Amino acid sequence: MKCPSRLPSRHPRLACIVTLATATLLGAASAADMPKRKPGLWEVNAQMAGVPSAGPMQQCIDQTTDDLMQQRASAQKQNCSVIEIKPQGNRVSVHSVCKVQNSTATTDAVFVGAFDSAYKGDMLTRFNPPLNGMSESKVNIDARWLGPCKPGQKPGDVVMPNVGGMNINEMMKDPRVQEMMKRQK
Repeated sequence: MKCPSRLPSRHPRLACIVTLATATLLGAASAADMPKRKPGLWEVNAQMAGVPSAGPMQQCIDQTTDDLMQQRASAQKQNCSVIEIKPQGNRVSVHSVCKVQNSTATTDAVFVGAFDSAYKGDMLTRFNPPLNGMSESKVNIDARWLGPCKPGQKPGDVVMPNVGGMNINEMMKDPRVQEMMKRQK
């Protein structure tokens, strides 16, 4: 995965690294491997160690949207040599080794909670050689279900602090985004 040169954020590096780490992790997991999230409005706060918080984002999802996001991420499996996902009660452990740009990203993550109401996760990704000068990233994720999506929201809508809203489903149909994703491999 390659970071776009312009990200609409006060903390573009955080947005890029969180995206890289999440894509690496999700790329290691197929829709059948990870618990399903409950449809509705989710608040997700991703905090990277050493970087000021950008604040929580909100995602409106339905089962189709959540499945589609995981399927798109699963397409990255071809870049992974190791994928280990171990569900145990309300805990899911993940270990993956994937190619990201010209680096090898080794991710170890643990998610705890109920994916129909709230969960927390800790991800440690080590990059060898360092990716854009970064040898590792630590990301904590705190997610909770808020209830039904707000009036006017549709599945795929994401609202990020200081950035605004977008629809992931529509964004993925954009030929420019599709081209960028092809070049990331």
